[in-house]
Amino acid sequence: MKLLFNNYINTFKGLSSEVWWLALVTLVNRAGTMVIPFLSLYLTESLHFTLGEVGWVMSAFGLGSVFGAWLGGKLTDKIGYYKVMVRSLLSTGVLFIGLQYLNSFASFCVGIFIIMLVADMFRPAMFVALSAHSKPENKTRSVTLIRLAINLGFSAGPAIGGLIITSISYRGLFIADGLTCILATFLLIKVLNPKKVKTLDPVINQNPQSAYKDKAFWIFLVAMSLFGIIFLQYFSTMPLYYKDIHKLSEFKIGLLLGLNGFFIFVFEMPLIKWLEHTKYTKPGLMIFGALLTLISFLVLDLTAWVGILVIGMLLMTVGEMIAFPFSNSFALQRAKKGNQGEYMALYTIAFSVAHIFGHNTGLHLVARYGFNITWGVMAILGLICVGLLYYLKRYLKSKNELYLR
Repeated sequence: MKLLFNNYINTFKGLSSEVWWLALVTLVNRAGTMVIPFLSLYLTESLHFTLGEVGWVMSAFGLGSVFGAWLGGKLTDKIGYYKVMVRSLLSTGVLFIGLQYLNSFASFCVGIFIIMLVADMFRPAMFVALSAHSKPENKTRSVTLIRLAINLGFSAGPAIGGLIITSISYRGLFIADGLTCILATFLLIKVLNPKKVKTLDPVINQNPQSAYKDKAFWIFLVAMSLFGIIFLQYFSTMPLYYKDIHKLSEFKIGLLLGLNGFFIFVFEMPLIKWLEHTKYTKPGLMIFGALLTLISFLVLDLTAWVGILVIGMLLMTVGEMIAFPFSNSFALQRAKKGNQGEYMALYTIAFSVAHIFGHNTGLHLVARYGFNITWGVMAILGLICVGLLYYLKRYLKSKNELYLR
């Protein structure tokens, strides 16, 4: 047991102190994101929106994310990642607290659009900060550490959120989310001021390649958008499936979603450390992660046994654990060809596009055809994603650009 523990600890060695601080800031911020997993339930139960209206709210969520990521990338290249991160976090905290006072369909669409516009300016800036403070050989593990922080916060967040809903109200979630964003801002100012920390991997590119002309990157982005669409079902249509079909309470739904974060926290870093030393390429690993995720939907149609929900969640979780760190690392590596903010903004936008179409499509499919058909459609999209990633792998190999690490 001691040897196993020591081996686990060793997987974290070599990461810079700045990456650890960035992970802590992310943990504090993410611990308050209790609103997102329960948003579809809040809108249907408290505000009495139809599933169609919830779908449009989620599309506004994604549209704001697209513009926010694009703007964040532009500002990162212009004024630097630190200023963008601080201003985004602080403003998001204030806006989340105010969101609870919006009750009509139109006002909530506008409100969620503005919040995501401001909030997702943070993401490309954070990726550039992560790259700057991480050695080239440690980037995948640095990404994994940030994901661990996200998922540790997320594993606690839904469980705490379920308790807040049952003991206080849905509106308490907005206050908690806002306050944690503000707390994360002050922590960021304290520990990651660029005047006090060092850059480990500066990128000076005199002739940057435009990300918009990078064919391989566009293939990758389309594949990641499709992966995002199927992955996001676990945070919009899936909670409704748990409640409507399997009759789970909000607290049990929170625990099931929390299992995702806990499993990632315990197993992802050792898994990534091991995979980094195998012969598999980044596109190859992304293919495997996408396959596991699409299978997680197919198994739900096999039986009405409630335990299948846990199996589906674990399959999706392992798929996510493989696909996200290596896709993120691929994007960071590719970004050295051009302006990093531009590249990482497009990577972020790929998932923002998934927010626009994923939630809305899933909810409308459920409303019209039911959950079983919806899971089948998601599996088909997953197969298309796998096909694109396979094409990407072949394309990079033909260009002698196939990344092994």
